[in-house]
Amino acid sequence: MKNKNKHYAAIAGLLSLLCAPPATQAEDGVTDTEIVIGGVMDLDGRSSGLGLGMKEGIEAALQNQRVDGRKVRFLSANDSYTPDKAVAATQQLIEQKVLLFAGNVGTPTAKVVLPILEAQKIPAVGFFTGADLLRPGKGDIINFRASYVQETKAVIDAALQHGIKPTEVCAYVQNDAFGMAGVAAIREALQASEGMEATLKTLDSVMAAEGTEPARNQLGPVGVYTRNTFIARDGYDSLKAWEQKQGTSCKLVVTVGTYEAIARFIAYATNKAEPWIFSAVSFTGAEDFRKTLNKFNLHDRVIMTQVVPLPESDLPIVQEARTALGKDYGYVSQEGYIVGKLLLHGLRQLETDKKPITRANLLATFKGQQFDLGGLNMNFSHDNQGSDFVVMTQYSADKWRSLQNSAWQSWLDQKQKTTTTN
Repeated sequence: MKNKNKHYAAIAGLLSLLCAPPATQAEDGVTDTEIVIGGVMDLDGRSSGLGLGMKEGIEAALQNQRVDGRKVRFLSANDSYTPDKAVAATQQLIEQKVLLFAGNVGTPTAKVVLPILEAQKIPAVGFFTGADLLRPGKGDIINFRASYVQETKAVIDAALQHGIKPTEVCAYVQNDAFGMAGVAAIREALQASEGMEATLKTLDSVMAAEGTEPARNQLGPVGVYTRNTFIARDGYDSLKAWEQKQGTSCKLVVTVGTYEAIARFIAYATNKAEPWIFSAVSFTGAEDFRKTLNKFNLHDRVIMTQVVPLPESDLPIVQEARTALGKDYGYVSQEGYIVGKLLLHGLRQLETDKKPITRANLLATFKGQQFDLGGLNMNFSHDNQGSDFVVMTQYSADKWRSLQNSAWQSWLDQKQKTTTTN
C-alpha cells in the first residue's frame, strides 16, 4: 500500500510540474542584480566631444541609482561616427545582453543601427539626433529632443521676419543622411514662401543624389563636405556659384554638421570677407563648437539652436545636472543627463506599479503619456517625441546667450556696409 501511495504521489508531482505555468524568463539586460543599458557613440574620433558628452550625462544621471534592488549600468561602445563601426558596436552590445539602446549619437549611424534594433525588437531611447528617420521611424523609438525641422524652422522663420528673403537662405551641410535631414528641414521651412518652386526643385535634386559620397555641390543653394573631414573650399565654392548664377546673396547660411567642420567653414568664409550670418543646429555641440570658434577668433554672426534649457535656467533638472556633472556640464552632457532621467522615470514607474522590467512594459510608461521631468514637460500623447523645446542662442563674449531681435538688424547693417564698401 505504501508503495502504491508513493507511486500515485510521484505521478501527481509529475503532473503538477507539467501543468504549472512556465517560469517567466528575464528580459535581456535584466538580472537579479542589475539593469544594463547600451549606447553606441563616437568616443575617440573627430566628433568625440559629442559622444563623450552624451556618455557623461547619461552616466551622471544613472550613477548610484537602483530600481527594484537592481543597479542601473550604462554600457557604451565606440563607433567613431562611422556607420560600419556602428553596426559592429551594436552587435557587440546585443551579444552582451542590453535591455535597450540609449543616447546613440548621429544620423548616419542611426540609419544603419535602427533596422538591427527593429529586427531584434530592442527599443531605441533618447538618440542624439533630430532626424525624421526616428520620427516616427520603424521599431520601438522614444525621442527626447525636438526635431531638426523644428530647429531649422525657428531660425528661418526669424530670418524671414527680419527681412531676409527666402532666396537668400543657403545651406552648408555634411554629405550624408545627417546633412540631408538638414536639407529636408530647410526645404520644409521654405516651401510655403512664394516664388521658391525652382529652388525647392534644386533642393530635391540635392537630396535625391545617390551613392556613398554623391556629387552634391554645384546643384543648388547648398554646399557639402565629407563626414569626418574639414575641407570647406568645395562647399564654399558651391555657394558662391549659386550666388553668381541666381544673382542673389546668401544672407543666412544654415549649417548642419559637426563642430570642427562647421567652425572651419565659418573661418574660411570669414577669411573671404563674406558677411553671411551662420546658424548651427544643436547636434553641432555647443561647448566644442564654442572652443573651436575661439580657436579661429570667430565671435560674431553665429546662431545656434539648443534643445535643452540654457545653463542659467532655474529648472530643477538643470540644477541637478550642473551639480552631478560639475566641470563636465554642457549642453550635450545636459541632454545626456535628461535622457538618463527619462529612462529612470520609466523604470521607477514599473517599480511603483510592481510590473516586471521588460521592454514592452517600459515602452508603455512613455507611449501616450504626459509627465514632468524635473520641470521639463514630456508629452508623448501625440507622437514618439517628448519635447518640442527649441531656443535660439547667439555667440557673444565666449558664451551662448539668448538671441536678441536687435542682433538681426545689427548683422544685416554690417552686411550692407560691407557690400557697399566692396
